[in-house]
Amino acid sequence: MTPSAASSGPGAPGLDIPAVTVTPGDIATTTLTVRNDSDIVEAYSLEVVGDCAPWTTVEPARVSLYPGTSETVTIRLAPPRSPEIRAGDKPLGVRVLPTEHPESVRVLETTVHVGEFHELQTELAPRRRRGWLRGRYRLAVRNQGNTPVQVGFTPGQAGEELGFAFAPAEPKLEPGESTEVVLRVRTAKPVWFGNPVVWPFTVDTAETGDQETAAESGRDEPAVRAPLDAEFVQIPVFPKWLLALLAALLALLLAWFTLVRPAVRSAAKEAAHEAVQPRPTTAGDQGSGDSPGTGGNNKPGGKASGAPSKTGGGGDGGSGGDGTSGGAGRQSSATIDLKTSGGQTRTGTYKVPEDSVFGVTDIVVANFQGDEGVLTITFGERKITTIALETFRNQDYHWVTPIKIPANDSVTINVTCAKPGTPATGRQAQGCHEVLNVSGVLSRTGE
Repeated sequence: MTPSAASSGPGAPGLDIPAVTVTPGDIATTTLTVRNDSDIVEAYSLEVVGDCAPWTTVEPARVSLYPGTSETVTIRLAPPRSPEIRAGDKPLGVRVLPTEHPESVRVLETTVHVGEFHELQTELAPRRRRGWLRGRYRLAVRNQGNTPVQVGFTPGQAGEELGFAFAPAEPKLEPGESTEVVLRVRTAKPVWFGNPVVWPFTVDTAETGDQETAAESGRDEPAVRAPLDAEFVQIPVFPKWLLALLAALLALLLAWFTLVRPAVRSAAKEAAHEAVQPRPTTAGDQGSGDSPGTGGNNKPGGKASGAPSKTGGGGDGGSGGDGTSGGAGRQSSATIDLKTSGGQTRTGTYKVPEDSVFGVTDIVVANFQGDEGVLTITFGERKITTIALETFRNQDYHWVTPIKIPANDSVTINVTCAKPGTPATGRQAQGCHEVLNVSGVLSRTGE
């Protein structure tokens, strides 16, 4: 079994297949002659084995020979143009299996040299970018060849207005490998006003390396690729309508300084001149009117008659009023308005004035938001009550015998806010809000 004339019977020496060179995408053929040197009719099955088997065929794959006859078969190699078919030497074997004497099977071997081919796929996105000074593009590169390559990029532009930067600048790609390169485009100076400026440019992708070494190695030259076209649209810093607005403002300023301002200043001078002119006075005018600082119900340097109001409270500010101006004790009340943040405890107080006694007969507690928590009311050192806020909205207490609070003691409200409620607005409040009103008789201690 030889490519030319060799025997194939049991014990025949035979020769292997000579080396074959093929380039992916092309077809290469060689022949193998099978001879029957036995004394019986023999059928031979031929099968390709090795790395080249997926794209190698034998025609015909089975031959039947009479004793002393031979037949030539064709070995066809058709590797696809794919990065999976790597360049280099690959083993190829053809197994010849006799049907009657399977123990005489032989495998004829050879070496297939797969040639190199180069193919790059490139894509630039987006093709059009807008910006004031710079734009960013994505350059996708894929090595569709069957040998490693190093890729370089060459930008092109009609003038020198644009600057280009690639990252990475020269990527190295294995067969079938792809990468994404960032392209940054920058202009030399901004456009302040006017229409957008369109800067077209191109990007050429090529393999880098020693061309002389490539020529000596006999590898094929890469196909010529058309450069990728793109545009950078430089938009002005200030839009057109801004110019019209500035022009209108300038016209208004000119009109103000030339027309309106002189007229206003003239009118102001006339009004000031009229105001400083002396006016005649009558005798009746000199004696009429009250002296400064006096009034029908006021004393010079004094206060208006009536009971003064005093304020008291602590925490977020409680307020109250009393009637302590001379005479017998009179009805008085104080209000403590307390706001407490969620999860906190706050205290509000009203302090009884000096030389006074506050006889409390009524208190009213308002929880108008429906807050949740605990409220404690204390008169001096005496705890009056502790209430759960969620059990009421408004609560009042009354005593027949007044609870007397001496001077400088305080009415205290202590609130622990567990959860703010929802007022009439329908939205949950940010914090708790309670109001305590204390009523009774405030009298002097000397009475």
